[in-house]
Amino acid sequence: MADTMKGLKRTCYCNELDRKDIGKEVVVGGWVQKQRDKGPLVFIDLRDRTGIVQLTFDENTQKEVFDKAKSVKPEYVLMAKGTVIQREAVNHEIKTGEIEISVTDLRILSYAQTPPFPISDQTKVNDEIRLKYRYLDLRRKSLQDNLIMRHEIARVAREYFYENGFLEIETPMMMKSTPEGARDYLIPSRIHNGKFYALPQSPQIYKQLLMISGYDRYIQLARCFRDEDLRADRQPEFTQIDLEMSFVDQEDIMEMNEGFVQRLFKEVLNVDIPLPLPRLTYEDAMNRYGSDKPDTRFGMEITDFSDLVKDCGFSVFSNAVADGGSVRGIVAKNGAKELTRKVIDKLTEEAKGIGAKGLAYIRWVEEKPTCSFSKFISEEELSEILKRLGCEQGDVALIVADKNKVTLPVLGALRLSVAKRLDIIPDQYNFLWITEFPFFEWDEEQETWVAMHHPFTMPLDECLEYLDTDPGKVKAKAYDLVLNGTELSSGSIRITDYELQQKMFEALGLTDEEIEAKFGFLVDAYKYGAPPHGGAGIGLDRLAMIMCHAESLRDVVAFPKVQNASELMSECPSVVDEAQLKELGIELIPQNHEE
Repeated sequence: MADTMKGLKRTCYCNELDRKDIGKEVVVGGWVQKQRDKGPLVFIDLRDRTGIVQLTFDENTQKEVFDKAKSVKPEYVLMAKGTVIQREAVNHEIKTGEIEISVTDLRILSYAQTPPFPISDQTKVNDEIRLKYRYLDLRRKSLQDNLIMRHEIARVAREYFYENGFLEIETPMMMKSTPEGARDYLIPSRIHNGKFYALPQSPQIYKQLLMISGYDRYIQLARCFRDEDLRADRQPEFTQIDLEMSFVDQEDIMEMNEGFVQRLFKEVLNVDIPLPLPRLTYEDAMNRYGSDKPDTRFGMEITDFSDLVKDCGFSVFSNAVADGGSVRGIVAKNGAKELTRKVIDKLTEEAKGIGAKGLAYIRWVEEKPTCSFSKFISEEELSEILKRLGCEQGDVALIVADKNKVTLPVLGALRLSVAKRLDIIPDQYNFLWITEFPFFEWDEEQETWVAMHHPFTMPLDECLEYLDTDPGKVKAKAYDLVLNGTELSSGSIRITDYELQQKMFEALGLTDEEIEAKFGFLVDAYKYGAPPHGGAGIGLDRLAMIMCHAESLRDVVAFPKVQNASELMSECPSVVDEAQLKELGIELIPQNHEE
């Protein structure tokens, strides 16, 4: 039978102790990391969320306590009372390595079976086992450090925005389904049979209503839900630092966010982020990096040399230019040794997998470069291409010819892939604003213009005249905050003019019935005085992932889902009994799964 805590009260955490505490009587509690029985001596490494401290027992220890110490096993839960003393064999690997606790009272509060994997950062067990026993996995120091870091991010966010006059207001977790972008998670209503709530994809509509209500600075660490396919940086439920401000313009909101990231990185990581943050327009980002969330920690920018090859003998190049596309390339400086022909073949397959028809290359190892299209062009033309690209001996140039909507993102993806292969991405934090996003994009399948943003985003003033005549020219008052190639935040100035909002809905092909069904209450609110406002949502999970140098959101979320949106520990989602379904008026339709 386990002991009780009666008469003992924890006085400190394990990792708080050091030389200044020598001679002090303390009480600590935690889990057994390791026990070492040396006969007349017993040592126990006791672990809590802060770290490890060594407990010691010898011939002077009371027999009952000494016998308990000999009996403990890994993951037993203990409380120990004793005196902090100087440690003879200093352990420089841990913060408490100069001291130990000579124990006078030991309580075994809980026994433990042998865990399915060692509770250490060196464990090699696969992810499925770790996630099934997540409560054990979370005892590992690396994950505990990550979750503590996440807590610190949330703390600094609240303190910063509170100090800047923001009010934290909770918006509903059950709302009307207004599908925009990803699919909603739906909640059936028992009382309103046949009707459904939706979990919020974002608090967008409610925070705009709060601006109309006069709460001119809103902040919330908002839980959001999207029924979409998972990736390493995406979960079906996530948290965003959500904000909205009234009587402001785009510069005010960007400046407020810049102040936050500067404060956050200095306070949590002691990293100085110089302000103002650099900016790129969407068009420049795509042309230079092939991405609207570029990683600017390394160069390898895209170069356009369409003008040099529009009349060349290589039809792949000349036809691409003639069809309104372009011929562009990137250069991996000093990459010829690593990027062998075999590797280039793999990169070619990678390029084809994301939409390219092929991949041309120039690999310059010997005195003369090896060029995959040399027999179709003259030496003078090749020389001009090399000069434009800045390609020299020791380099490799990768080239794509197609419509820009293919050429740019393919080269953007190859740029990242090659940089990782060459290990040229420095360990630093590069923030970047992307501005002037296109408002519409052409959907070839539906043969219509569709919004790249939610329909409440304000177009740039100078673009309003093109709404009816040339939607492709319309740019949005939208801004994304990017960190090391990851989109951290997306925001915009909102439309507050009732007539302009109606016009935007019409431009998107929404009927009056659809507008009323989806957004009627918000549109009606505009009629009663809406201040100019805008906002943003900063992804807390992604921010934590980057700051912790984690490879996946799983490492910064306490209980994550896996790729099929299930949680291995609790085995959710799960079936529910017929009585629950009947009460909700739901009947399950068997799915036909083809073999």
